[in-house]
Amino acid sequence: MTIHLELDAGVALVTLDHGRGNTLDTATCRELVLQLGEAEAAGAKAVVLTGTGSMFSAGVDLLSIDEGGAGYVSEFLPALSDALLAVFGFPRPVVAAVNGHAIAGGLVLAAACDHRVLAAGPARLGVTELLVGVPFPIAALEILRCAYGTNPLPGLIYSGATVPGEDALARGLVDEIAPAEEVLGRARELATRLGELPAEPFALTKAQLHRPYHQRIAENRVSDDDGVERMWCSEAALAAVKSYVDRVLRS
Repeated sequence: MTIHLELDAGVALVTLDHGRGNTLDTATCRELVLQLGEAEAAGAKAVVLTGTGSMFSAGVDLLSIDEGGAGYVSEFLPALSDALLAVFGFPRPVVAAVNGHAIAGGLVLAAACDHRVLAAGPARLGVTELLVGVPFPIAALEILRCAYGTNPLPGLIYSGATVPGEDALARGLVDEIAPAEEVLGRARELATRLGELPAEPFALTKAQLHRPYHQRIAENRVSDDDGVERMWCSEAALAAVKSYVDRVLRS
């Protein structure tokens, strides 16, 4: 199992546990959707999303893409969007305990949450897809837009830069920083407090806030994702992924 679910005092702790970077592959994305469904069915008042070890998530599992090629990409991309939307659309409060690096899809996953608590320390945050040569699915872009606004997106995305914690806080990528040993406790404390808000009014208010982004995703997902899949499956993109994997992940 690549996602662990623990329910304690009404708060569901959902923990990513896949590979050395808590990366997102098809199975992990599908498991995240299932575990969030389990949390909702169990009556969780709020969710804390975190990663194992010193990494929140390094984003897409490029090893799986390198090994699986275009056929794998075709099944992975919809699963990735579904997982991001399961977090973004969860009707109860979701707090990210960002326990370490949040890179590329990992930062999008944090952005899909309602509040982000970052562990003080060496963590870096950023979206690096364009450096690998692939575009974002529309769901990822709209989640980033909702969390951070339209104007900051070009600077965040085009550069592919990653920033340390204090810069991430100043740029609004996270909402607060806590000592590493306290980040999970702080996230749980906040989730508990938010979870005490009336469930139906909270769910409706969250849906209202997110509605423009969900609408753009629904209107454009099929056509945009076709283009995204074509580019991810291109020889150039797969070669770039292979080069990165060989240079960084298999070295």
